[in-house]
Amino acid sequence: MTRKITISALFIALAMILSYLEALIPFNFGIPGIKLGLANLVVVIALYTLGARQAFAISVIRILLVSVTFGNMSAMMYSMAGGLLSFLIMYLLSRSSHFSTAGVSVAGGVSHNAGQLIVAAVIVENLNLMLYIPVLIIAGVLTGLLIGVIASKVIPPVRKALNNTQHR
Repeated sequence: MTRKITISALFIALAMILSYLEALIPFNFGIPGIKLGLANLVVVIALYTLGARQAFAISVIRILLVSVTFGNMSAMMYSMAGGLLSFLIMYLLSRSSHFSTAGVSVAGGVSHNAGQLIVAAVIVENLNLMLYIPVLIIAGVLTGLLIGVIASKVIPPVRKALNNTQHR
């Protein structure tokens, strides 16, 4: 149990650091709200190495801590909506043998954007925001692919390291 908590805390800390770095480094895609989603790299790796429960906890705790530390209630609402929908989709697809890590990550990126857009449309009571969907799908595919490719390269050594610490 102590090992599980310690590893989860390390993953949360890494996700928070990546969130902070992403906020510091302006990636201007010319479209407001589009980010690389570097913290999702940690969630994808956790999903494939630690399991769904730990990955879910890491995702939710990271969103809460980053929102409280660097954001506001509005940011937390959007991030949580995107994060929860993204996690649900990634979890379901990761259980299937039909999707690669990159495919799961792409679906996560697209669904994260969709979750945030749905919340925005409800808050501002304007369905015209849905016209933004094609742009967000493209952004989610591109950023999700990048995160997924990186995750697929990082997962094997992380699994190996976790297995080595388990046998000590």
